[in-house]
Amino acid sequence: MRNPVLLILPLITISGTNAFGDQIAPAFSQKLDVQVRYDNRSNRPSREQYRLRYYPSIAVTSAWSINSFVVTGDDFSSSHNTFGGDNADYLYARRLYLRHETDSGKTELGIIPTYKGRVSSTGLSKDGWITGVRHVRQLQNDTAIEIVVGQLGNAKASEAFNIGGEDEYFEIEYSAKMGQRHSYEASFEKMLDGTFARAEYRFRINEEDTAFVELVQRTDESAAKIVVGTSGEFAASAFNTPYPIEYFAYYSYIDRNFGERAELIEDFLGTGHGGSLEFSGVLSDKHDVEWFIRADVVDSVSRLLAGVKLSFER
Repeated sequence: MRNPVLLILPLITISGTNAFGDQIAPAFSQKLDVQVRYDNRSNRPSREQYRLRYYPSIAVTSAWSINSFVVTGDDFSSSHNTFGGDNADYLYARRLYLRHETDSGKTELGIIPTYKGRVSSTGLSKDGWITGVRHVRQLQNDTAIEIVVGQLGNAKASEAFNIGGEDEYFEIEYSAKMGQRHSYEASFEKMLDGTFARAEYRFRINEEDTAFVELVQRTDESAAKIVVGTSGEFAASAFNTPYPIEYFAYYSYIDRNFGERAELIEDFLGTGHGGSLEFSGVLSDKHDVEWFIRADVVDSVSRLLAGVKLSFER
């Protein structure tokens, strides 16, 4: 493996509480996701790939924890290695940060995640990192404000821990829920020599389905990305037994002059018009195994992805 900085550790749990119910001894926890997939694009040979995502964490107290993230792949938005290829052995730690979390919000300091919770289609890749500090404050009436200050620039996973010499990063975001069916986010971002305004609206159609619209507009250029989609679950019939299948579908358009931020976006298909449709389901509840199949189209290029994912958590 190339520069593996952290290996999967055995489960260690040492815990206790004081008279106030606070945890007084560290407790180690970990989560591992393993994915194997087939990737076929119309403009290049097919390939078989794998991904490992490892999340170790040490809870120092009930509020304080030390967290890391180790994953395959070699750049900001890529987390897969190719079987039999030159890029078959990448494994890097991409995050290491201190978190303080209470009912009123959380603060993260160090090489932190790109997200505070759910990852939006127009947000930065969930496999990426930001060097800096994030503070999320929960307000009244299901609202929250988030501020992130730091640096972003090294796109190579091997350079995630190289602090300094990167572009300044700043984000401020306001999010709110309006009853049980409506929610929205609005944010301003400064990164990679550009400034961006982002807005997101989500509508819960029913208990299973949600529709969403997202927009990112460069404020210093005439360029934007828009995403319109829906996600949810439906039941298929298998041997007269309902079998739940999750789906995720969206259309996107991204201007060719959008800049470097485009390739760091979570659901980046390519510039121009594109669309994606994904289905997934459970193969084994006992062993936490899922299957998935996804089809993407960007202008004249099509792509088919299919595979399985296993999860382990202690």
